Order: sequence, then C-alpha cells, then structure tokens
Amino acid sequence: MRTGIATVCLSGTLREKMQACATAGFDGIEIFEQDLVTSPLSPEDVRKMAADLGLSLDLYQPFRDFDSVPADVLAANLRRADAKFRLMSRLGMDTILVCSNVATASIDDDGLRAEQLAALAALAQDHGVKVAYEALAWGKYVSDYEHAHRLVAAVDHPNLGTCLDSFHILSRDWDTAPIEAFTPEKIFFVQVADAPKLSMDVLSWSRHYRVFPGEGEFSLAKFLGHVVRAGYTGPVSLEVFNDVFRQSDVERTAVDAMRSLIWLEEQGAKWLDANPAAETVASGAAAGRRRYPMELATLPQVAEPAGFNFAEVGAADTAGVETLLGQLGFSFNGRHRTKNVQLWTMGHARVIINEDSARESRNSGAATAPAISALGFDVDSPVVAAARAQQLKAPAVPRKSQADEEIFQGFAAPDSTEIFLCQGSPDGTAVWTREFGEGLDAAAGRAGVQSAVIDHVNLAQPWQHFDEAVLFYTSALALEPQPYAEVASPTGLVRSQVMATRDRGVRLVLNLAPLVQREGTFPDAPAGTGLVESSQRRTYQEHIAFAVDDLVATARAAKARGLDFLQIPANYYEDLDARFGLDPAFLATLRELNLLYDRDADGEFLHFYTATVGSVFFEMVERRGAYDGYGAPNAPVRHAVQYDHLHQLNPTP
Repeated sequence: MRTGIATVCLSGTLREKMQACATAGFDGIEIFEQDLVTSPLSPEDVRKMAADLGLSLDLYQPFRDFDSVPADVLAANLRRADAKFRLMSRLGMDTILVCSNVATASIDDDGLRAEQLAALAALAQDHGVKVAYEALAWGKYVSDYEHAHRLVAAVDHPNLGTCLDSFHILSRDWDTAPIEAFTPEKIFFVQVADAPKLSMDVLSWSRHYRVFPGEGEFSLAKFLGHVVRAGYTGPVSLEVFNDVFRQSDVERTAVDAMRSLIWLEEQGAKWLDANPAAETVASGAAAGRRRYPMELATLPQVAEPAGFNFAEVGAADTAGVETLLGQLGFSFNGRHRTKNVQLWTMGHARVIINEDSARESRNSGAATAPAISALGFDVDSPVVAAARAQQLKAPAVPRKSQADEEIFQGFAAPDSTEIFLCQGSPDGTAVWTREFGEGLDAAAGRAGVQSAVIDHVNLAQPWQHFDEAVLFYTSALALEPQPYAEVASPTGLVRSQVMATRDRGVRLVLNLAPLVQREGTFPDAPAGTGLVESSQRRTYQEHIAFAVDDLVATARAAKARGLDFLQIPANYYEDLDARFGLDPAFLATLRELNLLYDRDADGEFLHFYTATVGSVFFEMVERRGAYDGYGAPNAPVRHAVQYDHLHQLNPTP
C-alpha cells in the first residue's frame, strides 16, 4: 500500500513538514495550498526537495467552489484553474482535488454541474492534470460520495475521477459497500481520517476533531477493505484537521501518522480475511486471502499480554518509595548483582526501584522525583512482539545485560514510559528475579502480609499526545480501548481512558489531566527556575494499584506500620451511607481506615490510596464478585484530597 499524508496534518513550515514526512517513512505527500503560498520555496525548489527526500507529490489541494455557478463565475473559475494547472506543472504534480461547492449562491442542477466539470476536465487534459472530485459532507447540493461518482460517470472524461474521503463518508453514516462497484480507474485518490463520535455540526467536527486512524471510532478497516476490493491502486493518504496536531512537534506527529497507516493496513487485511467477497462465497472457493491489485501488508502477530510482569519506579532518592512499599507489606528482595536497582515483592506483584534513573523525570523535569519509569508485560513471544512494536515505529530501549542475565525486549511508549516484554510463566513467577541477592525480607511473616498482583497502572499523558498513546497501546500491545470517562477534579475535568486485555489480566489507565495555573515555588520544578510566576504545570500524579484478597486486613497491617493514608473527608462516608445503606459496623471500618467503596450489579470494590512521593502513589484494591470498574464515583474525592495535600506542601506565597 502506498502511503501519503497531507501537509495540513502537521505543524511547521513546508520544508519542515516534508522533512518530517520523509523521516517517518511516507511514500508521498499532498500539498495543501496554503502551505505552498506561505513558503519561501519556489515550486521548482519544492519539486527538487521532494525528489531528494524520496517523496512523491501526489495531490495539490484544495480547489474550491468550482461547480454549480453562473456563467460569469465559471469563466473566472476556469481562469483560476488554468493558473493552478500551470503551477502544478512546475511542481511536477498531476492530480488536483476539487471539492463540491458549499456556496449558497450555487445552482442546484446536475446537468449544469456535469457540463462545468466537463469543461474543467478538458482544460486539465490540456495541462496533463487529473481532477479528483470530492463530495464534502457539508456540500450545498453534493454531499454524498455516490452522487459525486454519478456526476463523474455522466461526464465520462478520462481526466475526471473521484476522491473518496473517509471522513466525508463515515461522518454521514453512508454505506461504504457501493464503493466496490466503482470503476477503479475512476477512483483518482483516497484520503483517510478517523474521528471520535461527536454530536455537532459536521463542518466544525471536520475542521477540529479529526484524528489519525485508530485514534477515533470510525470503521476504517471496512472502508479500506471496500476500496481494495474496488481495485484501487493509488495512495492511501491521511487528511487530518486537528488543532492539537497542528501545535505538536512535527516529527513526532509524522511518526504517529505513519504508525496509524501501518495499523490501518493491517486492520484492512484482517477485515478482508474475515469478510470474503460475495463472489468468493458463492463460488465455494477455498478459504484464504484473495489477491487484489493493492496488497495490504500485515505485521508479526502477537497475543495480548497475559499480565503485568513488573512495574518500575525510577528515582535518585528512593527513601520515600521504599518506606511506602514496606508499610504496605512488600518484601525487600535485594539489589541486582550488576545494576543499581532494588526488587520489592508481594506475591506476584513486583516493583523495581531504579536508582540509576538519573535522567530527567518525564513528568516534572526533576532528576530526584520518583516517577513510574517502566512497565513489564508477560507475553508469549517477546522477540516477535518487540519486532511488531518496532515496525510500528516504537524506538527500541535495550538495557545492558551480562551474559548470564535475562535480556528484555524493550521499546519506548509515546509518553517515554519504557515497555519491556517478558517471557511469561504459567505459575506467575519470573526467572530474572534470581539475579537479585537475598534481601532483608523485612515484611515476610508479619501479620497482614498477603499475596498480591498488579491490578492496574495509571499513567498521565501530555495533552498533545493523548490520542497517540491510545493508538500506540492498541497497535503495539493489543490492548483494547474501553469507553472513556471524564472525572471532575478541582483543576478541571480529567479524561480517563482504560486500555485492557479481554480477560482484564492487564489494565492500563491513561489520564489526560487539565493544566494547573498557580504561583509559587515547586519542589519538582526544573532546576534553576526559582519562583514560577503564573506558571502552567500539569499534575502528573500516577499510580500503581495492587489487588489483594482482604483489603481490610491489609489496611490494618499497613496502619500499624505507620502508613500515611490519603485522608478521606467525613462527608464522603455520610454520602456513602446514603447511597448504599451499608452495615454500620462495616461503614465504621471504612471510615476508620480511610477506605473507599463502590458497588454495582456485578460486585463490590474496596480501595485505599497512599500519599504521593514525587509523582507516584500506590493504591490497594479488593475486587469482590465480578466488579470490573475502578471506583469511578470515588475519583473526584481522591483528586480533591490530593489537591489539598499538594497545596499544603506548596502553599501560595
């Protein structure tokens, strides 16, 4: 599949966009007219630069409001088109995008439209240009891609075809199956974009909320499958209007975009395999992928992770994390024999404290603040899974290992969390733990110490890369995004997106937190900043949650060890009693231990939180019955209490 991207998707100058697209691995680009008009590069410079970068120039766009106009306007439009066709000759481009008219002064007459499109096609032929006519979803009279195709067929000119844009089709819920009946030679171009399902006018939706494939909710694999069956052989190109992408790093966004097309190509191939063409079924042909002119590549196939192998907290100053883990009941299992890291365990829950993590914290820019730095996952084949991630543009992050030590396959997630793939074992043990010397085993044998597993990990995401993270964990780790939620906090709404395996062996929660504006000095601010005046900073608090069988016993033992619980207000327990009518003794226990509670039709959920150290805190949970949530009604309480605690530590002068 030939890949492309419109320059409108990216930030920066035309030169920067072209360089980023080449670096990300795109085959070609669409040049958005404004990018050329505002560039100091001449058309000849752009043409040479594209050739030097190995990029084809696939589409010049857009040409607007051409058809359905009075005669005098048509003359002006043809003069404008002639100028653009001459410009395209200098660029070495042969295809232009013409959008259906959106002007209120246009004339609703298909005969007139066909006549005027024929005149445009004839002029284009004189310049060796092809015209790809596209039905905009908000077109005044042509908003349906089948309507646009009928006009193209009526004109029947070799230089006039259609452009299929997934957003304009899927935003209107048009059926994509009719695409298969299109004459492939008349499909001049295909553009793809995803989007969340929103209730708003389609123009605003299109201009601000498109995202790359896999980051929204459109059925793009099905759309691509129908395009492939039609016999189309040209580029599949991204056209995404998104306010965030236009403000983000151009090279990073280009990589995210390329990853989305790699993912879409695989999903399209899977859809074709799962949905054989009607003629194939009717003929009783043997199962297997039918060959089409456009071949869709697949990636190394991997199963979803079986569970968490470990979680790692990086910090130069580890005392606070060590204290919290010890108070929770974790056992210290020693230091690694060649690396400056510690291992703490409770049952199959393993936490590594990396003291060599002197690089800047990905959250605050401070080297000493503890932060979640890496996650390990149990997978069937770490080498194959790592190969898949690398083909999806994930940068490798190998760690030095001695000859007799476990070699982890690793790569970096968009938020800089390091992801390591481990060979899972049926009994939940990990071979690499033998590389640690005998620890003090401080918690072993003491009351309240239970078996535990990592239940979920909550990672905060930078606002400009949230959608990228969702696609990454979907494509590279086979996690499925669940419906997202928005949680109220004192600083605004926090968007929470759960990524999980089907059996919930892995639950990863991505949080998009609001920006916080405060005045004052912060201990986790970058060195040398001193007093931060009206600074915008994000509350990058993250946590690791551990599941135990008896939370009340765990909490009592932790309290006896001096654990600093997150202090829950009395108002919460009054509300809890009003909502659930709990047994008074049980409610008193919850209040005494600062435990939170939730219940639904499937079961119950008990949990508590520790105080935050650096940007990390821990949560202990107990799931009763088939409860599958995360205590969402309690999240606003946590955010409010943490906010108060932060302000007590860092009062405004």
